[in-house]
Amino acid sequence: MIDWPNVTVASQLASPPRPEELKRSKCVLGLIPVVYYSALLCVGVPVNILTAVVLSRLARRTKKTLYYYLLAVTGSDILTQLFIIFVGFLLETAVFHREVPALLLHSVSAAEFAANHASIWSTVPLTVDRYVALCHPLLHRRISYPERARRVIAAVLTLSVASGVPFFWWSDVWRSSRPPSPLDAALIWTHVVLIYFLPCSIFLVLNSLIIHTLRASHRRQQRDQQQEQAGGGGGGGGHEDTGPQQSAPQQQQRRRRRRLGKTTAMLLAITSAFTVLWAPRTAVVIYHLYVSSVHVDWRVHLAYDLSNMLAMLNTAVNFFLYCFVSRPFRATVRDVLLLPWGPGPRCRRALRRPPAPAHASVSSLCSGKYKRSQRDCAGTDVHPRGQPCRVTV
Repeated sequence: MIDWPNVTVASQLASPPRPEELKRSKCVLGLIPVVYYSALLCVGVPVNILTAVVLSRLARRTKKTLYYYLLAVTGSDILTQLFIIFVGFLLETAVFHREVPALLLHSVSAAEFAANHASIWSTVPLTVDRYVALCHPLLHRRISYPERARRVIAAVLTLSVASGVPFFWWSDVWRSSRPPSPLDAALIWTHVVLIYFLPCSIFLVLNSLIIHTLRASHRRQQRDQQQEQAGGGGGGGGHEDTGPQQSAPQQQQRRRRRRLGKTTAMLLAITSAFTVLWAPRTAVVIYHLYVSSVHVDWRVHLAYDLSNMLAMLNTAVNFFLYCFVSRPFRATVRDVLLLPWGPGPRCRRALRRPPAPAHASVSSLCSGKYKRSQRDCAGTDVHPRGQPCRVTV
């Protein structure tokens, strides 16, 4: 980050710089990180709040565990933006640009890692849930319900907070001039395993099984269609009588496959974005540990700044991925944004109905039940219920 002078201790400004301060790498990007993180915070927090509102409505309306897990991911992203971007990058470095108490610095560091772990590990139950839904649908119907999803989310958040406690002793790579100690090496490897290698391994295995299952289902569907076409060609007129009964289940199965395909595409988009955006930071942290320090080499300093900027971008892209993949999410976003200024969804659906023609009679505007009643009493003056029929002229 930016090398701001320490304004709290005036004596240090008058004393000659120490040798390690002369070797300290400079921030090449200047004010670019401050502007970037400010813009990311101004865009990301409102977008994530909107995402949380939309997902809470969908979860309350559909009772699907998918939306509960996505809501947990969104809440963790908001905490990550507040602790890491706002407190860690902007307040400590750009606004205060001064020495802060060590206890406060380490406490904020533990909170940052806890929020980071929660943001990443909230995606793991989502991946497991999609895998069970696609590969074991009967088991998913038995074990997937909102109460269980809430318990799983609470367990993940609790473990995330517990996993952030050891990082109270994390040394700041921008301020520490000494080489990494064995404790630093242990914390760095724990960090990269928890935030990247272990979740990415789970994503890779489960997503591969999901894709394999979808491909096998698609091949089986094509084979069944070919067999039906072959049987229909030899069956003649008998196949035409059973066709309408077979089309309804096939259409329902096709809609189910399309719905599962969309949720799978959403899952693949989320995990792929995380894997791509967090890979540079993981590589730079390991390079800092074994090759060259961020405090000494300006190239590593630059790479570390850029990799952090890419990693934090992951907290603001999920909204756009949801809008691109999910039609119910887009419709609910439209309802939320138009609620203060426009009519409700029922009124909008009523307004979208085509108006009745001017020459339509009263009977044509009635429901089907009354239409049948009027047809039944067309030749008489008495309604089947004993009421006189209304004759339109």
